[in-house]
Amino acid sequence: MAGNSFGEAFRVTTFGESHGEGVGVVVDGCPPQIPLKSEDFAIDMGRRRPGMGSFDTPRKEKDHVEVLSGIFEGLTTGAPITLLIRNKGANSKSYEVLAQLFRPGHGDYTYFRKYGHFDYRGGGRYSARETAARVAAGVVARKILEPLDISVTAYTVELGGVKAKNINFDSADKNPFYCPDPDASERMLKTLSKAGEEGDSLGGITEVRVRNCPWGLGEPVFDKLDADLAKAVMSIGAVKGVEIGAGFEAAGLKGSENNDPLVPGGFKSNRAGGILGGISNGDEISLRAAIKPIPSIFLEQDTIDRNGNAAKLKLKGRFDVSAIPRILPVLEAMVRIVIVDHYFRARTKNA
Repeated sequence: MAGNSFGEAFRVTTFGESHGEGVGVVVDGCPPQIPLKSEDFAIDMGRRRPGMGSFDTPRKEKDHVEVLSGIFEGLTTGAPITLLIRNKGANSKSYEVLAQLFRPGHGDYTYFRKYGHFDYRGGGRYSARETAARVAAGVVARKILEPLDISVTAYTVELGGVKAKNINFDSADKNPFYCPDPDASERMLKTLSKAGEEGDSLGGITEVRVRNCPWGLGEPVFDKLDADLAKAVMSIGAVKGVEIGAGFEAAGLKGSENNDPLVPGGFKSNRAGGILGGISNGDEISLRAAIKPIPSIFLEQDTIDRNGNAAKLKLKGRFDVSAIPRILPVLEAMVRIVIVDHYFRARTKNA
């Protein structure tokens, strides 16, 4: 199975399965003398950790990050950093029904068609559990970006059809959805509660902002900064769409409306989302990601078995009602990894 690595100058390779011994990541390309210790991972891992909210899967995991290599006396050495998160709360018994039946909307079917088998114990390699390793790698990236004053923050702007309208980003961390509209957050909570009671799930839209990103990151053809950001975010299993800046709204605008006028101090607007011609322009980078509903639901669904016979599936087990808000630190991690990767690539060119 190929495709377990991402990045060039700053490269991450994840490993492990949902119900195996654990998941982890090897981070290659981190420079030496970056302060890093196990405690640095606690906040970001805690935000992604299952069983923390009332709408999360009840699976309990401490998600403690073990540092196996690449750090000595609290500093990175420049060698590959290996991080391991052991699985402690796996319960495979509730997944036994999936040994023969495919979950509609899930990767079970395509994985089986491609490889001739699949790890039905929670999804194995293609489980959302894999994203714990990405978050750990994102912490390493954050430690590199912090001295550069580059910050990456993800928010919820829509959940279950409830949209944030009165935007105040300073209030986003004061509610469980990291929504910049407190009133919308309350409506999201009610909508999510109703879906959970019905045995269903909800999707939504998230936004990621990169502040103080320097100009000049990205290459103008296949390695555009926005192209790599889109790939990074789309590689997260629940993401079904990505837009940069004005995104799809730009398709309905005239050029005179969509262009960001240039003035001596910079740009008068930011419909480009901080990226022009695949290269960062020094403005704030903004992107949005469409998050699909969790496919594992408790309502009866039509499906087939491994032999192609029609069947009914009614799941029992431990599943989230929505990937939001646990997906937010995953989005931040992938965006940080891209920014660090392109920062190192640009620095090498200009050295």
